[in-house]
Amino acid sequence: MTATIGNIGTDVFTFPTPEPEADGTLTWAATTAVTVQVEAGGRLGLGWTYSAAAAASVVHDVLIPSIGGRDPFDVAGAWSAMHRACRNIGTKGLVMQAISAVDIALWDLKARLLEVPLGQLLGQVRETVPVYGSGGFTTLGPAQLAEQVQGWADAGCTAMKIKIGQDWGTDPDRDLHRVRRLRKLAGPEVALMVDANGGYTVGQARRVGRQLDELGVVWFEEPVSSDDLGGLAAVRAGVRCDVAAGEYVSDLYDAAHLLPVVDCLQLDVTRCGGYTGWLRGAALAAARNIDVSAHCAPSLHASVSAAVPNLRHVEWFIDHARLEPLLVEGVPPVAAGRLHPSAGGTGHGMKLRADARRHQHA
Repeated sequence: MTATIGNIGTDVFTFPTPEPEADGTLTWAATTAVTVQVEAGGRLGLGWTYSAAAAASVVHDVLIPSIGGRDPFDVAGAWSAMHRACRNIGTKGLVMQAISAVDIALWDLKARLLEVPLGQLLGQVRETVPVYGSGGFTTLGPAQLAEQVQGWADAGCTAMKIKIGQDWGTDPDRDLHRVRRLRKLAGPEVALMVDANGGYTVGQARRVGRQLDELGVVWFEEPVSSDDLGGLAAVRAGVRCDVAAGEYVSDLYDAAHLLPVVDCLQLDVTRCGGYTGWLRGAALAAARNIDVSAHCAPSLHASVSAAVPNLRHVEWFIDHARLEPLLVEGVPPVAAGRLHPSAGGTGHGMKLRADARRHQHA
C-alpha cells in the first residue's frame, strides 16, 4: 500500500463540569479536549489531548509542517520529526500534549490502514484491563461523594480514589475525615487510594501518611510535588502505602528521575508523547520491576494499557468518563471493574460524534 500523510485537522472542545471542582491545589469548572485527525490512504486516524486551546496552535504551526507527506506507517519517525521541530519552543508540557494528540492519531491511522484493532497492532497481552474509580473532589459534599462511590461500586470497581490535601494541605483533619467516610461508603473489601496533588509539605505528608496507613490506604499519590524527588523519597521511606507519581511526565528523562522514588509510575498518554511515549515509559519502568498505572483518559488508554505486562490499573476518572461519550462514539465500556478495549473493527474504534460540535470551543 502506498500512502502518505495528507490532511491534518484540529478541533477544540470545552466541556463544563456540573459545578466547580477542586483537588488539593487547583480549582476548575471545565475540561478542554484538543482533537487531531490525520488522513492517509482514504482513512482517518483520531487522537486527542486534555490541554488548552493553544495546543491546537502548536499542531498547526509546528507539527503539521514536520510530518505532512510522510509515510503513515513510520510512526516512530514522525514522532522524532515532531520532537525535533519543537526544539526552540520546548518539548514538555503543552507542546508534548500536542505531540501526544498527533501520535495517538497516527497509531489509530496505522491500525486502520492495516485493518486491524489497535490492540492487535500494539501487541495485546490481556483482553481487559482493571480500572479504579477516581474523583472524590475536595468540593464534594457527603451526598455527592456517596453518589460517586455508588457509581464506582455499580461498575464493579474494587479500588477507589479521592482527592485530599485541600487548600494546599491546610485542613488535614478534614482530609482524614473524608478518607474515613470513603471507607464507610466503599466497604472493607475495596482498596482505598488518595491523591494530594502535591498539596502537602514533606512533614505534613509523612504525618498524614502514617494515619492513612492506619486506615488501610494502599496508594498515596503525589503527597508532595512530583518535582520534589527528595520529598517523595522521604515520604516513601516513612509510610507503608505505595507512593505514586508521574502524571506530568513528558519524556523518558522525567520518567527516569521518578522511578527511584515511586512504587508505581503513572503515565498519561495525552501528556507523555502519545502511545509511542507511553510504551517507552512503561518499558523503562519494567526494566526496574516497577508497575505503571494509566492516568485519566480511560478511553485512550484502553488499547495501550492492554499491551504492557507491568500494568497495575487504569484510572477511570469521573470527569473524563463523563465527557468522553459526549466527544466520541465507540467509547470502550467498563464492566465488572474492567475496561474492555475494542476487539472488533479497526484502530481504537472511536470517532468524533457528529453532535460534539455543540461543545466546540468558541
